[in-house]
Amino acid sequence: MSAVPTHPPTLPTPAQSPEREPWPEIDCLPSDAVLEIPMNLGWYAAAKIVFDYAAALAMLPLALVLMAFAAIAVKITSPGPVFYTQTRVGLNGRKYKIIKIRSMRLNCEASSGIQWSQKGDTRITAVGKFLRATHIDELPQLFNVLLGHMSLVGPRPERPEVIQAKGLNQLVPGYRHRLRVKPGVTGLAQCQLPADSDVTSVRYKVVYDLYYVENQSLFLDLRLIAATLCKAGASPNVLRRLFFLPNRDAVAAGFVANVVSIPDDSGTMPALMPA
Repeated sequence: MSAVPTHPPTLPTPAQSPEREPWPEIDCLPSDAVLEIPMNLGWYAAAKIVFDYAAALAMLPLALVLMAFAAIAVKITSPGPVFYTQTRVGLNGRKYKIIKIRSMRLNCEASSGIQWSQKGDTRITAVGKFLRATHIDELPQLFNVLLGHMSLVGPRPERPEVIQAKGLNQLVPGYRHRLRVKPGVTGLAQCQLPADSDVTSVRYKVVYDLYYVENQSLFLDLRLIAATLCKAGASPNVLRRLFFLPNRDAVAAGFVANVVSIPDDSGTMPALMPA
């Protein structure tokens, strides 16, 4: 599977957010860099399916109680339905409907258009801020896990219209490789980085996503689930140290090592890179 189209646009050097530390190893890569991500799942592929179903069923009783309280809070504070579904892109590009508890005003994108949530986003309701901070709004995705659409741990799924509108397949090296595994309710990128806010933030998240794709294991899954449970009260650095998650240098080194070619300026002969 090709990592990028034949003639992708080149990502301009982004202006760094004052809250975001530059990442020279990743910032210097052009958008048309081609990656190959090795996967050797062995017994883990079957074990992950069993683990996902067993863990989702075990979490469901408590999740249903929390969802019931959240549903009441959403219903009495904001007009509109409690739950909503949204099309996302899953394993091998297949589309499915994700289930979430509504944390934004009803039909807010009718006026704002397609956009990532930003700090201080006025579209998010007061209850929605709490639901997002505690990740209670994500709990209905346990049903997506039981339906086989998602895994408990994996790359965060994106909407197809966002992928198209933002040009993520063209501007983010290796973006398509995220689709080689099921999307997750949580994941390495979600535990270590803030929510997507622009193309550069997506580029950074994909580096973490592809580290997970290449190094996934049940032990890593268990650590990431535990880190997610502690995420509301701990910083990414604390989570990394506490649950022995890979640091930024290790993640970047793995990503750069998988760059196999960078097409030259003419877009004809790719320059081979050491793997």
